[in-house]
Amino acid sequence: MPAVDPTAALARVDALHTALTAIVLEGGDLAGIAAEVARVLDLGVLVTSTDGRERAAHLAPGHRDLLEAAGLVDDTGRVRVERIDPAGTPLADGQVRWLRVAAGGDDLARIVVLRPGQQVGAADVHALERAATVAALLITREEAVTAVENKYRGDFLRDVFLGRAGDPAYVEAHARTFGWDLRRPVVVVAAELDPDEQGETSPEARRWQERFAAAWRQVTARLHAEVPTVDFSSQVVALLPVPDEEGPGVTGEKVVHEVVTEVAGDKGGGRRPFSVGVSRRVTSLEEMPDAFAQACRAVQVGRRVRGGASTTFFDQLGVHRLIALVPDAGELRAFVRDVLGPLAEDTTEARDLRETLRILLDTNFNVAEAARLQFFHYNTLRYRVGKLERLLGPLSSDPDLRLDVALALRVLELHDVAP
Repeated sequence: MPAVDPTAALARVDALHTALTAIVLEGGDLAGIAAEVARVLDLGVLVTSTDGRERAAHLAPGHRDLLEAAGLVDDTGRVRVERIDPAGTPLADGQVRWLRVAAGGDDLARIVVLRPGQQVGAADVHALERAATVAALLITREEAVTAVENKYRGDFLRDVFLGRAGDPAYVEAHARTFGWDLRRPVVVVAAELDPDEQGETSPEARRWQERFAAAWRQVTARLHAEVPTVDFSSQVVALLPVPDEEGPGVTGEKVVHEVVTEVAGDKGGGRRPFSVGVSRRVTSLEEMPDAFAQACRAVQVGRRVRGGASTTFFDQLGVHRLIALVPDAGELRAFVRDVLGPLAEDTTEARDLRETLRILLDTNFNVAEAARLQFFHYNTLRYRVGKLERLLGPLSSDPDLRLDVALALRVLELHDVAP
């Protein structure tokens, strides 16, 4: 590699800094910064979120192919920044590396650079540090503007869900000022980060939520520019368009799973798991309040029944829909206690018998099949059936009793109602 003239290198850094500052002052964007850095330093440049979502890029032909061949891009297009060494990772006889973009202690973004056939030298890194400072100024300004816009849009959409935004003609016209089209069929999607088992401070939680909301906005914008996607502080809500006519299956299932898959990616780059609830198909503004309630109920019930990182459609909730509508936990507790008796207790024996009971109900009290599924001897399970019937009544012959027991077990799945 030829020696670098320190004076020329310093002059190049100053010229780059001046050019980048002018871009910011003239209202430029991250794409302009990436292009200027690429031109001056002869590098391929990507500006990404902290977890590798591309926000702007200026790459020469073949650069992206090199990154993909090296396993540095996942199936959704996310740059796997966690696989790149900040000090440099070999790439096509050259190097790829990243620099942190930060301001006020907040981690804002990454600048990923690559140069096939040649190392990214110390002089380049010095220039890139200047570029990262300027990019931080631009991102901070953009985030301040975005926060105000999102607050305004979120308040409007919340009013739509509460049915107090005004008459439909006004609502549709006002939505168009945001670039939204509320006249087409949609499903309401509510997405929530799963709780952090380690615990986190309020500022940390807010930063995670902001990253989460930004990911949803970026993905849905690629799907369609007119998709409303807002941050409701503890959840992200999106109105995803669905075809007028769909084949067999749940309405909107294909488009929802595509978006959820892209937001989740390969879970690299420090991403958090999240759960999603999806409403029924909505064809009018009057249906929006009910649809929002359906999406919220679906995400809550789905997480309770299936655990975290679940996607639950309201139409798939079955009897859990009805259980979730009962607001009185005391009434649910009494129902479980009356039906299950000692089996409702939180003991090892009660849990073990409940599992046997679930399998018997799933197999329509086919003792031989239930024994096979639980790896029990047939006579062992016959003994258990006898014990269950002594505790609960004639389960094998009373279909109404079996229905009550099955419902009580569902309540236990959904609520902490054990005596």
